[in-house]
Amino acid sequence: MTSDTHPTPMTRIDGGSFRMGSEEFYADETPVHERSVAAFELDVHPVTNEQFAAFVEATGYVTVAERPLDPADFPGVDPADLVPGGLVFTPTSGPVDLREWRQWWRWGAGASWRHPFGPEASLRQAQFGAVDALADRPTHPVVQVSFEDASAYAEWAGKRLPTEAELEFAARGGLDGARFAWGDEEFPDGRLMVNRWQGAFPYRNTGAEGWAGTSPVMTFPANGYGLFDVTGNVWEWTTDFYTARHNPSGLEAVDAERRPNLLAAASAEPGSRIPRRVLKGGSHLCSPDYCLRYRPAARSPQADDSATTHIGFRCARDA
Repeated sequence: MTSDTHPTPMTRIDGGSFRMGSEEFYADETPVHERSVAAFELDVHPVTNEQFAAFVEATGYVTVAERPLDPADFPGVDPADLVPGGLVFTPTSGPVDLREWRQWWRWGAGASWRHPFGPEASLRQAQFGAVDALADRPTHPVVQVSFEDASAYAEWAGKRLPTEAELEFAARGGLDGARFAWGDEEFPDGRLMVNRWQGAFPYRNTGAEGWAGTSPVMTFPANGYGLFDVTGNVWEWTTDFYTARHNPSGLEAVDAERRPNLLAAASAEPGSRIPRRVLKGGSHLCSPDYCLRYRPAARSPQADDSATTHIGFRCARDA
């Protein structure tokens, strides 16, 4: 991609009905059901570091990861330990129990979109991302952005964030029911179609097309709608509150005005008051032996205030 700080070009996605979800892999992707979306426009690739930098320069915006932490949100934690930052991926030195995700995720003091792994990233961390996002990887997707950050950028650009249904419909590229964004075969003609983990997770990654970590947008093939990185590279924010499965029971009779508030409260983890949204698309950390989520149907919960080294976003707009 050539250097471009303007908002991402968009493509029109004609509305229609499709089979949303999957019965093949994870429970929260069930049940498969028919959904309809109206026509809309979607960014052809995720927002990049240089594009987000243009937004920050124009508005003076400070991301959630760069702001002081409120002790009220972290009861029992020493205020001296409440320093701004975000979650950073750190590969392990060898095989570990894959049920213990804290072995490869760390709190990175000072981590932000500018310095995704913190201003003093270790060599092992830096192999998986940029020490200085703008200097090292200007055309890679911006990361370490929370839901609020992504929403603020979208509003500045005259756009909005997509819904879960919109992003899944678009990611399928017209292939209703297909396993991947390009069809049912993972490696058509032996070709790697997506930036996902290559090797043994979470300690050895040989790199997707040479990229161990994020890759420049548009590195991998577009899907049937001309969209790049709709799976792999980075997870992407949607506006939907997370539920443990599609069509949660008990809310069918709730009126439209109360439903969003109930969904927001129900989406939070036990003991937390922070709502969680649906992420779509998977990321460069998805591995077949741990997280086979580089598929249109895949979804993952993330708290609104969270920022990590593998979450980005793209924008949508009503047609």
